[in-house]
Amino acid sequence: MKNINRALVILLITGLNLNADNLLDIYNEALINDPTYKAAEFSYLADKEIVVQGRSALLPSLTLSGSTNWNEYYQNKELQQEYNSFSTSARLSQPLLRLDTWFSYKQSKSLTNAAEADFAFEQQNLLVRTAELYFGVLRAIDNLNAAVSEEKAIKKQLDQAKQRFEVGLSAITGVQEAQLAYDLSKASRINLEGRLYSSREALNALIGREIFSLDELGNSLLIETPNPTSKEEWVKLALSNNYQLKAALLRKDAARNNAKSSASNHLPKIDIVGTKSESETNQFNYEGININGQGIPVPELTGRRNFAIQFSVPIFQGGAVNSQRKQAYSQYERVNENTLFTQRRIIQEVRSEFSNVITLVANVTAQKQAVLSATSALEATQVGYKVGTRNVVDLLQAEKNLYSAEKNLANAKYDYILANLRLALSSGTITPGDLVKINNLLK
Repeated sequence: MKNINRALVILLITGLNLNADNLLDIYNEALINDPTYKAAEFSYLADKEIVVQGRSALLPSLTLSGSTNWNEYYQNKELQQEYNSFSTSARLSQPLLRLDTWFSYKQSKSLTNAAEADFAFEQQNLLVRTAELYFGVLRAIDNLNAAVSEEKAIKKQLDQAKQRFEVGLSAITGVQEAQLAYDLSKASRINLEGRLYSSREALNALIGREIFSLDELGNSLLIETPNPTSKEEWVKLALSNNYQLKAALLRKDAARNNAKSSASNHLPKIDIVGTKSESETNQFNYEGININGQGIPVPELTGRRNFAIQFSVPIFQGGAVNSQRKQAYSQYERVNENTLFTQRRIIQEVRSEFSNVITLVANVTAQKQAVLSATSALEATQVGYKVGTRNVVDLLQAEKNLYSAEKNLANAKYDYILANLRLALSSGTITPGDLVKINNLLK
């Protein structure tokens, strides 16, 4: 009885509607607190800088430098002269012809766009992960509720069987069978309590705080086939919208440009370079003029300006250029095969999820009918038990069938909701609006 009371306390806590969190509440907190999502966000922000770094190699480069020196001139270990000297210089360079750098820049653009696609997928995936964890808790609560109700009903039948045995209306076998059913239901309830704790902790880990109460699914869920109704139409949507496939195609384009950049390393490189330098030295003094025995320095300023077009061609680098080209093209072929694998995987996922939704539509309908049938069967068995045409085993089985049907119906509804979200994720069409629609079904 203590375990049953503890389970009822759990149900009371989780069933409170006061200040209960709904699906959108959890999702909004996950946007701020989910470590997986935040890591993906910072990864995207880091990869955004790739294109900036790639573009910088095509833009002018300006370098300034300067120095100041103190000079002492000795002769026969005697100081003859000491003076300051200063120098400044500036160097400006602009690439004119660098195909390797140009292809590297195109590679960086593709990599940055791929990072953006990766982050877009993580944004969509967070919608599905939140729903999976949220309904995972509701599923565990419903299953535990069914187990507790089943345990209570079987306990009631066990007590009645004992009373009937004590007054000689039934055999001891009826008591033993009822006791077995009760022990099994108790073990099942304990197992489901553990699953509920695990589901709640998984949801807590998503947002970083304790969840005490959740809005539950109402009765207004509309079961309908996916739209569009054609599996191949969903495949077309996925090929156009799936962000994982977009990222793979962009990385394929980046690998192609990397190969072109490596192949361009043997081509001429032309830069325009301008330099300007100035120096000042106080080495010499005015002749015959001094103050307190110290000469007055004569500043000497010199300057130079240089403008050049620099041309370079790598003739032989020990085979490194040719080897890098071969390596880059092999890497491109590897990425090409990975992209093909991603495309086929996504097509398979879309087709599988579409078939799963179709199956679950029929399953929910069948489970609804199963609940009605199990209810009618239980009522008939109860009547037969009272008049003696059915025994306790029949009654226990009828009760188990009803609770099992109710549990299966709840699970089928959750599976249907999640399957639709996974289908939308695979096709790349899922949006926060889908979560809003589901949230409106909660109560």
